[in-house]
Amino acid sequence: MMIQVALLCTQASPEDRPAMSDVVRMLEGEGLAERWEEWQHVEVNRRQEYERLQRRFDWGEDTMFNHDAVELSGGR
Repeated sequence: MMIQVALLCTQASPEDRPAMSDVVRMLEGEGLAERWEEWQHVEVNRRQEYERLQRRFDWGEDTMFNHDAVELSGGR
């Protein structure tokens, strides 16, 4: 229980962290299960979005180095 509360308190965004009054209630056994389930749902969605974006922009190492020369237009 204490580890779950600690993980909720160490989220990257301060807005996502519980207030101290909520922490006290969770340590007393009130609302931790609901808050933990909510956090897991958000975290799963966040991880899936990250993986989706990573696959979308994962071009591989070779594309970084295998560019054809681009001929620029003359002076203006």
